[in-house]
Amino acid sequence: MQQLFQMKNIIGQAAELNSLLDYQDGSVVSKELIRKEQGTVSLFAFDQGQGLSEHTAPFEALVYIFAGQAEISIAGKQHCVKTGQAIIMPANQPHSLKAIKPFKMLLVMIKA
Repeated sequence: MQQLFQMKNIIGQAAELNSLLDYQDGSVVSKELIRKEQGTVSLFAFDQGQGLSEHTAPFEALVYIFAGQAEISIAGKQHCVKTGQAIIMPANQPHSLKAIKPFKMLLVMIKA
């Protein structure tokens, strides 16, 4: 319920993404901001060393790092992505993420 309350508080108002979720020791934390049939917008916070194992998705995904540093692998190629940088993960390409330093990201997936 707290997530829903925070979401309603940012609709039509400016908000600092960094303040919308916190790191948790040894964990990955996520918060969905928008869910529509056409896609989703979510926030993630990864503690150092945490990540998402290699997987694929049937649509492109934009990752924007707004705090910290991540290693993002796309089709076997490693990318070091840090605060203020973004990368697009292509549809149907294997990708994974790992926190080099604790990091927070905005993930935008468009299905339509």
